[in-house]
Amino acid sequence: MLQLTSLSDIRQHTELLRQQGQRIGFVPTMGALHEGHLSLIRAAKSQNDITVCSVFVNPVQFNNAEDYRLYPRLLEADAQMLAQEGCDVLFAPSAEEMYRQKARLSFDFGELEQVMEGAHRPGHFNGVATVVSKLFHLVKPHQAFFGQKDLQQFAIIQQLVLDLSFDLELVCFPIIREEDGLAMSSRNRRLTAEQREVAPHLYEALQLLHAKLQAGSVAEAKKEAETFLGSFPEIRLEYLEVVHAQTLQPLEEIPAGAPVALCLAAFLGEVRLIDNMLL
Repeated sequence: MLQLTSLSDIRQHTELLRQQGQRIGFVPTMGALHEGHLSLIRAAKSQNDITVCSVFVNPVQFNNAEDYRLYPRLLEADAQMLAQEGCDVLFAPSAEEMYRQKARLSFDFGELEQVMEGAHRPGHFNGVATVVSKLFHLVKPHQAFFGQKDLQQFAIIQQLVLDLSFDLELVCFPIIREEDGLAMSSRNRRLTAEQREVAPHLYEALQLLHAKLQAGSVAEAKKEAETFLGSFPEIRLEYLEVVHAQTLQPLEEIPAGAPVALCLAAFLGEVRLIDNMLL
């Protein structure tokens, strides 16, 4: 596996691959890789000639400096896992390399970023759009693979690709879960043993919400799921929403045939976790 750290090297290498007629699949990550990431690597390999993975903890998408400082950084272990999966290229730049000067351009995604993650993490999606745009320009992939767990992020990137006419296909891959239902996340590493035991109740709340929606109103179903989570003092719920799966706008009632997503974010101690379920 080739490991690159400079913008010029990754740009030159992927340009050469394209000239050779190679099809490039790209998996952008922030590292601390787990089975969810590896499922994206396998999908990229199955559909492309060359698989590129980036590992970069992007400072401009963190609105909490402490969260950025504590985010797991395990590049050596990540590289080993990627090599074992047959990844062809690892791009792992430093923050100084990616942002040689402060970005002045800003993105506004309107209603897409005014709810859920956008409402609770101001500036987050501007940071996401900035780094993803840079990575797409550098890697020039034919396909880019993302996980469903970051559902709102995927919707933002879809809009980015549409508005800026990036010549690539986006692929959204289903959430990979632990045996007890907890969505795999790099942040799970920061949970204490006690918090890890409680964490699967987040997914249970989504399952409960789904079940209650079959028989009652959205408001009643949300109240029952919130009450369930409220019975665990370790969990501090930030939001629990029933939304249109494409526009991500909250639904007070579910129109027939509409694609629906159930989304939540919650803190266990200082660790913030998100999860969702597509109906």
